[in-house]
Amino acid sequence: MKTVHVDLGARAYDIHIGADLLTRAGDLISPLLQGRPRVAVVTDENVGSLHLETLRQGLADGGIEMVALTLPAGEATKSWPHFTRCTEWLLEQNVERHDIVIALGGGVIGDLVGFAAAVLRRGVRFVQIPTSLLAQVDSSVGGKTGINSALGKNLIGAFHQPSMVLADIGVLNTLTQRDYLAGYGEVVKYGLLGDRGFFEWLEEHAAAAANGDMEARMMIVKRSVEMKAEIVVRDETEKGDRALLNLGHTFCHALEAATGYSDRLLHGEGVAIGCELALDLSARLGLCPQEEPSRLRAHLRDMGIKTELSDIPGALPDADGLIALMAQDKKVKGGKLHFVLVRGIGEAFVSADVPAGILRETMNDALRGSTG
Repeated sequence: MKTVHVDLGARAYDIHIGADLLTRAGDLISPLLQGRPRVAVVTDENVGSLHLETLRQGLADGGIEMVALTLPAGEATKSWPHFTRCTEWLLEQNVERHDIVIALGGGVIGDLVGFAAAVLRRGVRFVQIPTSLLAQVDSSVGGKTGINSALGKNLIGAFHQPSMVLADIGVLNTLTQRDYLAGYGEVVKYGLLGDRGFFEWLEEHAAAAANGDMEARMMIVKRSVEMKAEIVVRDETEKGDRALLNLGHTFCHALEAATGYSDRLLHGEGVAIGCELALDLSARLGLCPQEEPSRLRAHLRDMGIKTELSDIPGALPDADGLIALMAQDKKVKGGKLHFVLVRGIGEAFVSADVPAGILRETMNDALRGSTG
């Protein structure tokens, strides 16, 4: 097991990474408990059928009783109705402020349960047990919680840090190939935004990780959360550097809204396409060589990940429609869109200085299936 510490003073916590952590959950979580040895777990139908009983036994081995709520799987669960269901259930279970709530699942469950924990009794503690690659490398770390609105993704939420993260890389073996590769969209983002050496390592080893190499998977998760933890410690509530973690996300969130948050486009797939569009836009603005977006595109294609808008099934809005969806993004300030751009792989920065004409040209070409 490897451990990454998120040094946030009174809100500091550890991210434990390794295989078979579900079976050790009781021993790892018991030091957090104050009073009764009982936790409330929220999961989804897919994850629950695979891992809930393993977690129950792991907790029991540490002397911890578990009650559980199972919600439907899918992005649509990040909504007011399921948020209400979750919070009311936690109150029915008499969850107190010093108890522990566990989010067992991918990014949807982690975001929803974290938000419920943030507002329940004005804040209860929670533990993230992320079961997807995307959640292990990104959404479980950093304290961003929330749900979606009809007007956009993650527009309702709060910053609420977990008390611990247990990233069991063994459970990644139960993911479909599509779900694993979708998570890889967030992994490659870290190399693009701040570590060219990591991107080059991924070019050499990511395929082995996708094929089940546990040592490579450990490296992928550990390096990703190290980078995220470093940024979160510098800028917990996204007033500066943390915005770099949104590389590709302005495009991604617009595409997710355009596809109705459906399985036409998974979040990590949208991030991968969004990163490619961000590098393409950067090249059009003369900020980075054209070879950089081409190199990223080639790597993503080698991995079998969506890279083009034409890879998304069904119709999409035109360029102006997609740009209008971008305008609902949380990163809009003073009516201006903010993009994470690059001067090259590993050199990202935030800019609000993107001419509307070049953005429209980028989107029009992407919709036509051509790149600049």
